[in-house]
Amino acid sequence: MSDPSPATPSPGAPAGVIHDIGYRHYDGPRTGRGPAAAALAVHTLRGVFGLGRPARAKIIPFLLAGVMMLPAVVSIAAMAAIQQRATGYTEYAVIMQAVLAIFLAAQAPYTVAPDLRFRVLPLYLSRPVTLRDYVGAKLAAMTVAMLLLQAVPLTTLFIGELVVDMPGPPRTAEYLASMAGAVGNAVLLACIGVAVASFTPRRGLGVAAVISLYLLASGVSGVVAATMEATNHYDAAAWAWLINPFFLVDAAVQVGIFGAEPSGPGAYPTGIGVPAAITIMLGLIALSVTALVIRYRKAASR
Repeated sequence: MSDPSPATPSPGAPAGVIHDIGYRHYDGPRTGRGPAAAALAVHTLRGVFGLGRPARAKIIPFLLAGVMMLPAVVSIAAMAAIQQRATGYTEYAVIMQAVLAIFLAAQAPYTVAPDLRFRVLPLYLSRPVTLRDYVGAKLAAMTVAMLLLQAVPLTTLFIGELVVDMPGPPRTAEYLASMAGAVGNAVLLACIGVAVASFTPRRGLGVAAVISLYLLASGVSGVVAATMEATNHYDAAAWAWLINPFFLVDAAVQVGIFGAEPSGPGAYPTGIGVPAAITIMLGLIALSVTALVIRYRKAASR
């Protein structure tokens, strides 16, 4: 028995049918690139802190945020009890650098890994959002997250000092220098962390890569500086401290621009050292952003 011939649609009949399968309709205003990129940045920032995600996603960011608050709380208690400051402003990030590095390593892969793993980047770029908008939104979200992690305890410490009414004038200049340093740390760390994490779609590998880079930079900085000091090469030791990104920002921003006391274990290079530290810091940021754009241009073409 022969197969029946397929039915031929009558002339003028539609070639296909669109079915409504339950997606929510949107009847609001159509916005452009700016609001779309801002919405992506806010969505990413919320996700970094686990907001809108399962409860387990909130544990690490809020736990680390609580740990970042401890020196400020202890210092305020010391000021209230014995009228003595326990923690300085400009040294706060250096003291807590391990916590900041863990937060960066744990959360930076979240900003990039899921989109790479599930290959949804072309969906973002099919709308008015461009590749640069996408990268900018991701970097802005991670930068704001790193800044909040530093700015909240610093501001709490400053307000606590004003409330306790310590002898002498408030350390407003030191607080402002520390906030500038917090901005420098946030931008540099976010750019490096997100760039490193973007080279693998696996969050676990991204976490390992970011924390390994920090440990390598910190370890090499300390070992080389200690070796140079042991052989009386103090100028070389001063340059070696700049391998650590936290000491680099301290030397470039807090010490170089605002004239604060160094927070590292050794002296920083003087003279040309300040413009060199600033140049190295800006160069690392530019290199990280460039690498990120190249990486996503390649991912978007697949």
